[in-house]
Amino acid sequence: MNLEQLLGDEADALLNHRATAFPSEHLTLPGPDVFDEIFRDSDRSPTVLRNLGTLYNTGRLAGTGYVSILPVDQGIEHSAAASFAKFPAYFDPARLCDLAIAADCNAIATTLGGLGIVARRYVHRIPFIVKLNHNDFLNYPNTYDQIMFSEVRQAADLGAVGVGATIYFGSEGADRQIVEVSHAFAEAHRLGMFTVLWCYLRNPAFKQGDTDYHVSADLTGQANHLGVTIEADIIKQKQPENNGGYTALKFGKTDPLVYSELTTDHPIDLTRWQVVNCYAGRIPLINSGGESKGADDLAQAVRTAVVNKRAGGAGLIVGRKAFQRPTDEGATLIHAIQDVYLDAQVTVA
Repeated sequence: MNLEQLLGDEADALLNHRATAFPSEHLTLPGPDVFDEIFRDSDRSPTVLRNLGTLYNTGRLAGTGYVSILPVDQGIEHSAAASFAKFPAYFDPARLCDLAIAADCNAIATTLGGLGIVARRYVHRIPFIVKLNHNDFLNYPNTYDQIMFSEVRQAADLGAVGVGATIYFGSEGADRQIVEVSHAFAEAHRLGMFTVLWCYLRNPAFKQGDTDYHVSADLTGQANHLGVTIEADIIKQKQPENNGGYTALKFGKTDPLVYSELTTDHPIDLTRWQVVNCYAGRIPLINSGGESKGADDLAQAVRTAVVNKRAGGAGLIVGRKAFQRPTDEGATLIHAIQDVYLDAQVTVA
């Protein structure tokens, strides 16, 4: 894989950037010793640690401290047709598990029903993460709320090693979602499963003109900080595209140092601020791969991986870019992402 060619005009800026705004020596970074450096000192039970170990020791990235997860909750969030029409074989959950295995992923994250219907065939072949809540997106007009679709006990019964959930921070339902997910995560830990939190922002006011502060470093960073507070073991977040959400919207509290000293407008520094808010890297940050846009999916996915890794992140969770194409093509794209994390020349900035 030719990284410079895929990164194009950004290659030098992304591969050679030195992140001095918040130096890497102040972070806990991903690596083979992730358990000794992070989770050994935590309150997680031996069973949670064993299941985290299963995640970290599966697939091409096994033993590196990085993870590559295939997420497929889009059939609920965006409708099954919008998700699978481009490659209809993936209406069958077995084919999605086949993709995760072919791509040598650390795990597959999808719905209770999707994993439950094929559990006995695949639970010993690819680690399962059950996504507990969803925005059903079948209301008219559209509404945005995360509703619990399944119970933690059901995830444990089908053999899942972890559970996932989304909170729409900033939304009308955020307070209820925080309470629901906090209770679910506590139950998951009691039953020995680790937890993954999709820390997304959702509020119409967060979009101002042409600037979408749903992907601002300061607001997504604070969402991450709330996520680790309820003991998420892994944080999933969209990669930031701008900064200054607090100051533009004139709400909440921040500090001028965030913008003058602790971040810059460089994408690696913006993503590092997300890592910083995950207890300075003690809780791993994985970025989402975003929607599939067609021909430039490979370049975009590799760029996201380079930024995440160099910022101090712990991997990517890529779905639509992979499952909206044939299995071999999807697996090749995910392997290209994994190659970034396996490339010793792509260092933490």
